[in-house]
Amino acid sequence: MATSEAEIDRLIDDLVAEFPPESTNPVTFLSEQFDRGLAWAQFPVGLGGLGASPAEQLYVLRRMSRLNAPTAAGRNVIGYGMCAPTIVAHGTDEQKQRFLRPLFTGEEIWCQLFSEPGAGSDVATLAMRAERDGDEWIVTGQKVWTTLAHEASFGLLIARSNPDVPKHKGITAFLVDMHAPGVDVRPLYQATGEAEFNECFFNEVRIPDSRRLGGVGEGWGVSITTLMNERVSIGGTVPPRGSGLIGEAVKIWKKHWTSRSDAYAMAVRSELMQCWVRNEVGRLTNWRANDLRRAGTPGPEGSVAKLAFAEENQRTSELCVNLMGSEGMLYGSNYPQIRPTESAMTGGDMRKAFIRMRGNSIEGGTSEVMRNIIGERVLGLAGEPRNDKDVPWKDVPRS
Repeated sequence: MATSEAEIDRLIDDLVAEFPPESTNPVTFLSEQFDRGLAWAQFPVGLGGLGASPAEQLYVLRRMSRLNAPTAAGRNVIGYGMCAPTIVAHGTDEQKQRFLRPLFTGEEIWCQLFSEPGAGSDVATLAMRAERDGDEWIVTGQKVWTTLAHEASFGLLIARSNPDVPKHKGITAFLVDMHAPGVDVRPLYQATGEAEFNECFFNEVRIPDSRRLGGVGEGWGVSITTLMNERVSIGGTVPPRGSGLIGEAVKIWKKHWTSRSDAYAMAVRSELMQCWVRNEVGRLTNWRANDLRRAGTPGPEGSVAKLAFAEENQRTSELCVNLMGSEGMLYGSNYPQIRPTESAMTGGDMRKAFIRMRGNSIEGGTSEVMRNIIGERVLGLAGEPRNDKDVPWKDVPRS
């Protein structure tokens, strides 16, 4: 359904006139935003959307940002960027009606339960068991690196439901209650001192079959939808020009370097400008990709964006610390041992950001995996040899 910017403006104007953002309870405002199709404009009508395009959703986000409208995106980054699109693509009508609205309002926080100690880059080798028991499934195993699991009400989980078929065919996806008996969430502290990530243990956790997402044994397709949306969510954003890490780099340069005109200072300025150009090229490339993208399972452009995002974030945060000189080495040793309520992808103290950005090339798929996807699906290169493709999972050697 074609939706004009004028129509979106009318919907937003009506929303903020009836529910002023500065004086309305955030949950009430977000509930009204969802009901008017302004949650995810690219979703179907009645599910928080207008049947519009991702580009028009970007327009909604910009307008809402200028209005300082409330959002639960920081607290529910996994829910917004990964779980909601997957539920829309693979969920039953009942699941969509039950979960999407409280997910958007932040009343229910979500996490993603894919990686395991022995299944990271090759997540299809996962070993968590899911055994059918009448109208329920009994799930046992361990997940790791689960962002904000300690805050989550629900999780999108994949498990091994059939070990007698090749690894990609024996996986089933579920929507799991993170407070169910048998679920144990433990913190994983990072170099920053924060436990943004967790390891999650499932000891004979019972999940109703009504919470199965997609068909039995069709969990890999669900996973692909989630992973592709995750990469777009991580690397495909279109921030305002000159914002984010590159904006911080410019601020630091103005503070420490504008009074200098020696050759070294000019070389530093040149490095800053090259970095600014790379960030701007990435921003504009994502803008163009958003114009072409449609709802559902994004294409490999998400992997391109995620790879560029990870590597440029690391380069830019390193430049920020270098621009600070000796001050860049002074991040305190009293790292707070805390479990944050939001994901800390960028921003804040640049010394802390420099440490946090090391994870960008791992989370959401390693840079090596992104290069494989780009090589095979974008450039058409031959895939890597896979000697376990047609072998039952139970017969594949594992450490």
